[in-house]
Amino acid sequence: MTGKGLAKADGKPRLRPVMFVGTCSDAGKSILSTAFCRIFRQDGYRPAPFKAQNMSLNSFSTPDGGEIGRAQAVQAEACGIMPHTDMNPVLLKPSTDQTSQVVLNGKPVGNMSAREYFRSGNKAQLFTEAVNAFRRLDASYNPVVLEGAGSISELNLRDRDITNMRMAREVDAVVYLVADIDRGGVFGSVYGSVMLLPEEERRLLKGVIVNKFRGDVSLFDEGREMLRQLTGIPVVGVIPYFKDIHIEEEDSVALETKAVSAGSGKINVAVVRLRRMSNFTDFDALERDGRFHVYYTDEREEIAKADVIVLPGTKSTIADLQVLREEGIAEAIVQAYGEGKKVIGICGGYQMLGQRVLDPDRVEGSLTEAEGLGLLPLVSVMQGEKVVCQSRFRYKDYDELCEGYQIHMGRTFPADGAETGAPLVMLDGGETEGFRLNEDCWGTYMHGILDNPVVLNDLAKDFGVSAVTDFHYRDFKQRQYDLLADKVREAVDMDYVYSTLCE
Repeated sequence: MTGKGLAKADGKPRLRPVMFVGTCSDAGKSILSTAFCRIFRQDGYRPAPFKAQNMSLNSFSTPDGGEIGRAQAVQAEACGIMPHTDMNPVLLKPSTDQTSQVVLNGKPVGNMSAREYFRSGNKAQLFTEAVNAFRRLDASYNPVVLEGAGSISELNLRDRDITNMRMAREVDAVVYLVADIDRGGVFGSVYGSVMLLPEEERRLLKGVIVNKFRGDVSLFDEGREMLRQLTGIPVVGVIPYFKDIHIEEEDSVALETKAVSAGSGKINVAVVRLRRMSNFTDFDALERDGRFHVYYTDEREEIAKADVIVLPGTKSTIADLQVLREEGIAEAIVQAYGEGKKVIGICGGYQMLGQRVLDPDRVEGSLTEAEGLGLLPLVSVMQGEKVVCQSRFRYKDYDELCEGYQIHMGRTFPADGAETGAPLVMLDGGETEGFRLNEDCWGTYMHGILDNPVVLNDLAKDFGVSAVTDFHYRDFKQRQYDLLADKVREAVDMDYVYSTLCE
C-alpha cells in the first residue's frame, strides 16, 4: 500500500516523517519517540518507529525471526503494531570494548572492530540498506517516527553517520532537538548543537524540546525565549522530570539507577551484574511485582543475602564466566545454592550454570573453553548460526500459555553421564526447552519468561508471601504508554508540531 493510499484509507492527512535527535546521549530521544508513537496512534494515525543504526545489548526478536534493538520494539508496542526488522536495519551488539557483532536487516553478518566499522567502505551500503528499510515503512505507515543517536554535532563522525541528520535530509524529516536540562549547560548544548550544523541541516530543525526539568516549568519561560533568540528555533515543550512512569529502557545507563543491595520484607532477587549483560529488561516485570525486591550486584556479600539469584544473559558468556571465577562470584553462587537458595539462569546465564561452555570456532572471541558453575549437568557449544524467534510455551506442568523470545548463538546438551532432569517448558509446537534440575535450580534460553504471571507466582510460592497475583505486566506496559503520552501532550505544543508535519 502506498503512503497516499494509506492516508486516504484511514481518513488522515499524510504527515511528514518526524525525527527526534539529541544534544547528547541519554537526552531522552527514545522516551520521546515512544511518547509520540503513542500520541499519533491515539490521534487516529498509524505510526511506526525507525532507527537506522542502534548500538545495544538489549535486543528483541521479530515475528519473522529477525533481531532489532529493544527501544524500537517498545516503540512498536506503543504504536500497537508488531516489531519488524525494517524498524532498526543496523544493530551493533558490543562483544568486547572494541568489537561488536553487526546485525543487518535482522541477521548477524559478522564481528567488526570499531575502527573496521567506521573506517571501512561499508557505510555507503549500510546507509542504502537503512534508506530502503525506511522507504518500506513509509509506504505502509503514517507517520514514521525516527530516532537519532547520541549527539547530532559530532563533527568527527559526520561523514560516517547514517543515523542522524544525514538520514533526516534523505527522507525530508521534520526534526526536533531534545536537550537534557538535568545535566546542566542546556544553553550551551542547544546553541552548540544547532550552530555546528550546516545550514541545509539547520533548516530541518523545527523545534527544541527541553527534557527532565525539575520544579515549576514556568520558571523556564525566560529561558525558552532566550533559546529562541539564540538559535532562531522555538522551544516547543519543556518536559518535567518524572519517575512515576515506567517505560522499558535499552541503554545500560538505566542500570545505574537501580537497586544494588538487598532489602527487607520482600523476596530478595539478586541479578548478577555481568560485564556484558544483555536484555536486562527480562527483570522489569519482577521489579514491578510488589512481592519481590530486585537488585543488581557483583558483590559476594550481597549475593549471599539473596533468596533468589539470577544469572542473566550476556553477549560474552565465556569472558564473563571467567570474571565470575576470578572475583569469587561463581563460588558465592554455588555456595548460596548449597544453602538452599534458588538459582536461575537465562540465556548466557543458563549456559554458565552448566559444566562447560565451548567455543571451538571462536564465535564470541579468542577463548575456546571455560568451566561452568556445574550446577546443571549440561554442556553448551557456541555456533555460528544465531537462534532468533518468538515462542509460546507452557511452563513446568502449568496449563497457562506463556510468551517469550529467544536470541542466542549457542546450543546446550546433556553432559556425558549426566543425571536426569526435566525440561523447563513445553513449546507450542511440541518441542521442549530449558532444564529444571529441581525446584531450586533451572535454566532457559527464554527471554521474557518472567513477564508471565504463572512464572512469578511459581517463584513466590515457597517464600510465605501471596503465591498468586493479578498483576499482568503486559497490561501494565500499555497503561504506561498512555500515561507517557498524557505527560508529553501537557508539556508540548501539539498544534505547532502537527502544523510542521503537514507542511
